[in-house]
Amino acid sequence: MPLNDNEKSIIRRFLGREPTQAEWLVFEAEWSEHCSYKSSRRFLKLLPSKAPHVIRGPGLDAPLIRVGNLVVSFKIESHNHPSAVDPYDGAATGVGGIVRDILTTGLRPIALMDNLHFGPLNDPPLPVVNEECC
Repeated sequence: MPLNDNEKSIIRRFLGREPTQAEWLVFEAEWSEHCSYKSSRRFLKLLPSKAPHVIRGPGLDAPLIRVGNLVVSFKIESHNHPSAVDPYDGAATGVGGIVRDILTTGLRPIALMDNLHFGPLNDPPLPVVNEECC
């Protein structure tokens, strides 16, 4: 997803000059849907993230939550752009990011779920074709 005209204007104003080709590529990558959650950030901010049982909220790596004597992590990764272009590999990249972020906390993943969503939200779900488990 290329930068829109407003984003390009912000970058030029911030730098005070025309960016180099390399700088355009860096901004395009960092401000992409994949890295910056352009389309979903406003919704993610609505989720609660502060409470006595929240050890670490949103940010780097995976969030940590105290549940009784345990510390658990529930991690999501949105890969809208790569999944739209290449659904299976885009989703695999998302799961890889989740596993990486959980491992960096010192925890270990015990379950993974990979959802692919296509079309309007009110469409009925497709039947499950393969129910093999890990």
